[in-house]
Amino acid sequence: MIFRATAKDLDPQYSAMAASLRQLAFEQFRCRDFIAVTEGDQEVAISYWDSEADIEAWKQESRHLMAQKLGQDKWYSDYTVEVVEIKRRYQSR
Repeated sequence: MIFRATAKDLDPQYSAMAASLRQLAFEQFRCRDFIAVTEGDQEVAISYWDSEADIEAWKQESRHLMAQKLGQDKWYSDYTVEVVEIKRRYQSR
């Protein structure tokens, strides 16, 4: 899943909520990896999941619903979520 947003007010409540949701994704919804970066006011988060059902369950969890509302009202001026499927993966070490 790819989450992209334009931030407007990322306060301490945002940081605490983001950490809580990340932990929740790993512990209860089988998230495999979660990477987020911010450059200026642009945020991109990429997360890897076992199934679309896991993503939907996480999205409907009460804390996540609260975060979505706060995101719309307070933290982001816009955001986009894309659920994607990886066809191939290459790696170099």
